[in-house]
Amino acid sequence: MFHQERRNSEEEVQEKIEYRDGKIYYYADAQTTHTTYPDGLEVLQFPNNQIEKHYPDGTQEIVFPDHTVKHLYSDGFKETFFPDGTVVKVEKNGDKIVVFSNGQKEIRTVQFKRREYPDGTVKTVYCNGRQETKYATGRARIKDEEGNIILDKK
Repeated sequence: MFHQERRNSEEEVQEKIEYRDGKIYYYADAQTTHTTYPDGLEVLQFPNNQIEKHYPDGTQEIVFPDHTVKHLYSDGFKETFFPDGTVVKVEKNGDKIVVFSNGQKEIRTVQFKRREYPDGTVKTVYCNGRQETKYATGRARIKDEEGNIILDKK
């Protein structure tokens, strides 16, 4: 074990402790601990209890104080898991899929926003304002940009 303390200024004290299996840095001003491991993993712990893991392949995992967990992948894909069971997935192109804990699913793209309900009903709102609703019963309703019904097939 190796221990070193360095003062860059009166306000900031940085400590570095080396172990065979990694190094621990403590940044006093930020009250942040930064641990590095021989395999390339880096773990940051912040005073608000947020923890970030940075993996050698570019993947990051962030655990927030409310227990929300976000994964950021090197290809641009993002996943967030909320404590209530909601999951948000964001593609590199910005398309977003939200799966709610109540079974509903929402897909958001530049062209449309679609909500899928557990009973099979699907409602789509297009970027121009047009709406389509397909009910589980087989009924279909289409509204124009101004909300006027242009088709209601029962």
